[in-house]
Amino acid sequence: MITTDGLRGADRFEYWRSAVSDTFVPLRAEPARSAGRPFRGRMRSMALGALQITEVCADAHAVYRTPRLITASGGEYFKLGLQLSGGCVLSQDGREATLAAGDFAIYDTTRPYSLSFVAEYRQLVVMLPRPLLGVPLRVMDRATARRLSGQRGFGALAVSLLRQLPEHQGEFEEAELHRLGDTVSDLVAGLVTAGLDPVASADGSGRGVSITTIRAYIEDRLGDPDLGPEGVAAAHYVSTRHLHRLFQEEGTTVSGWIRQRRLEHCRRELGDPTLRERPVGAVAARWGLTDAARFSRTFRRVYGCSPREYRAAALG
Repeated sequence: MITTDGLRGADRFEYWRSAVSDTFVPLRAEPARSAGRPFRGRMRSMALGALQITEVCADAHAVYRTPRLITASGGEYFKLGLQLSGGCVLSQDGREATLAAGDFAIYDTTRPYSLSFVAEYRQLVVMLPRPLLGVPLRVMDRATARRLSGQRGFGALAVSLLRQLPEHQGEFEEAELHRLGDTVSDLVAGLVTAGLDPVASADGSGRGVSITTIRAYIEDRLGDPDLGPEGVAAAHYVSTRHLHRLFQEEGTTVSGWIRQRRLEHCRRELGDPTLRERPVGAVAARWGLTDAARFSRTFRRVYGCSPREYRAAALG
């Protein structure tokens, strides 16, 4: 738990300024005009595998992710803010999202943004490494600083889960935390794509097939080593040319998307303590990657280490 309680009034915001940068990514924080009492703020975080969830409760202030801080510090994450009480204005990519209790918004730490809290508030912040979300970057570029409702669908599921997690901190085993992290990642991906899914409009048959439907079809068949563009297109009664165009609009390719999802499932299993005895080759084959040498090279290129090195680091 990080809290300003017990600090001298004059020291509180300086402490908070340092704490938010240490907890998330380096940020410039500015206090609001005096509320007639010393600044108050507290945070508590929990790790779910590679994800971090932080509950923030604080008085009015603003934070800025500036180009200078991005250049100096890096930190490639997507962050999702769920407003629990009070209000927030998020600005990024020329858009502005005004959040009330129950609303979400996504932002990207690799580009400038600002968050302004005009009164006392509570917010849950989910911080996810960018490569792990499994949503094409071009889609994520369209998702930043847009208000997403938590009233129904994926939003309602996310609210229900995220609200409860901080209250049960300390009750989960290591393997359960990893699985919860995967669940939250999938839920955030669903929240984004459900709100922004472009609908394909092919000529003739296949009209109205959505990219979400196609991605779900692929996800269900990742273990098939023969899965490829031709079969995916045929299953949805569209031409391979049209299928390729849909994925190009998302900044990727059909084969690239299949490879990315296979690698991500392998990464998850390699980091799962309950599967530590499963051979690396068996993990890869389960997800349709039957060439062990090629799998190892591709994994290293994407994640910066070999599958065995990743497992050793993840499982200690």
